[in-house]
Amino acid sequence: MTLHLDRRQATAALLGLGLAHGTMAQGEKTLVVGTPSILRHLNPAIQASPVNQVGAQIFASLVRFDNDWTPQPYLAQSWAWQEDGKSLLVRLVKGATFHDGRPITSEDVAFSVMAVKAFHPFNTMLAPVERVETPTPDIAIIRVTQAHPALLLALSPALCPILPKHIYGDVPDLRTHPRNASPVGSGPFKLVSFTPGQAIVLQRHEKFFMPGLPKVDKLIFRVFTDPVGQMLEVERGGIHLATGSVTAVQQEQAAKFTQARVVAKGGEAIGPVGWLEFNLRKKPFDDVRVRRAIAYSIDKDFIVKSLHRGATQPATGPIAPGTPYHSAAGVEPFKLDLARAERLLDEAGLRRGADGTRFAFAVDYLPGVPDNYETIAQYLKPQLKKVGIEVTVRTSPDFASWGRRVSNWEHDASVSGAFMWGDPVIGVHRTWVSSNIRKGVPFSNTQGYSSAKADDLLARAATERDPAQRKKLYADFQQLLSQDVPVAFTHVWSRVYIARHEVVNPPTGIWGLFAPYDQIDLKR
Repeated sequence: MTLHLDRRQATAALLGLGLAHGTMAQGEKTLVVGTPSILRHLNPAIQASPVNQVGAQIFASLVRFDNDWTPQPYLAQSWAWQEDGKSLLVRLVKGATFHDGRPITSEDVAFSVMAVKAFHPFNTMLAPVERVETPTPDIAIIRVTQAHPALLLALSPALCPILPKHIYGDVPDLRTHPRNASPVGSGPFKLVSFTPGQAIVLQRHEKFFMPGLPKVDKLIFRVFTDPVGQMLEVERGGIHLATGSVTAVQQEQAAKFTQARVVAKGGEAIGPVGWLEFNLRKKPFDDVRVRRAIAYSIDKDFIVKSLHRGATQPATGPIAPGTPYHSAAGVEPFKLDLARAERLLDEAGLRRGADGTRFAFAVDYLPGVPDNYETIAQYLKPQLKKVGIEVTVRTSPDFASWGRRVSNWEHDASVSGAFMWGDPVIGVHRTWVSSNIRKGVPFSNTQGYSSAKADDLLARAATERDPAQRKKLYADFQQLLSQDVPVAFTHVWSRVYIARHEVVNPPTGIWGLFAPYDQIDLKR
């Protein structure tokens, strides 16, 4: 859907004519953000990344988080768990309105929470929520069937926008609502225009409920399918922030810019981990010795230091370092050991043939993220040949093609990964619990891992209210995965982005670029 822009704005936004500096000269602050994401809609209630980067600007949520993982008031001025741990009482701020001027009430909160539970793909995120009660317009009580320590993180801007019920409550399936492409929220910015594949233009919500915010007048997301072009626009001043898949080479390039810098702090809650996924339904990947052999054949230090030029770090498990529940204690790190890999393959009965080959398989990779996935897939071909495994790299033209292939279990193996999304309940459980083996659903348990012990550990961790005991349960789970090797963990993504020097206070909290941009300012 495209709404009206004046001709000068449209030309600058869509053709890249240095809008960042042009509006500053006229006294209007316009923040221009580069993104590789081609969005179909702007409603983060029905989809996570990459919609939530824009969605966090249009929609407010109940809470937001500081750099120390501490929840802060947002639409909720206060909240309190009841003694049984099954009721969260939320008091809304006074005077908050949606972009159309209608007041925000507990009815909107109830509608939004239940809509996210029903239609968001992260089915573990709000699964324990039973209902939301609305005793008064400014009080909502979220009732859960069991203790849910991840609930506050699930109520973050990136995951649980508060929608206006009077707009979105008129259809049974939120995923098909026509206003997903022309949303009305209560966040710091409201939509001016949305031209898919080109630009999204937002302007300051003058009646935003946080006084003095946002600090810029306009916010424009410009789409760059070519990351090189995005970096050139940073250097020439056409955009202020370069986001998305900033490659290691581009980070080195940006470090030499006189007008920009690399922002490496923040985004810990995203927790991106990469891996080589095995389709456990197919031979020989149903044999743990084969999976362990491949894990010992991959040189993670080479991936990090050479392929990624030191911009990432080795991964040992599904929970990223820098997050509260990461643990490497008792976890097999799978350091490169080709001799050990050869022995394991021999033990599995996969001895070398006359041509030196033991077996062959095809590896897919998630497209559009060259550093994180494509380079690793290409690296596997010569690397695994050293132990007698013939690898064919299979390319998908786009995300949809890759997603169909992997989610329908038509792959042998795939280089991909997943985000943690603040708490393991939200982003980690979905990949490993046997109940989430769902054909046709990307980023579910597509490898087909089924372990009663893993299911039990995750079920107990999901409801454990003691942080120390909860961390112990997740530590045991990480140890278990290092024994079962349903995937070979490779690396933890870099979360960096590039900012021009005139950008003041870029996002450095735990949600990084998925946080509201109301604090960002520009030097005149």
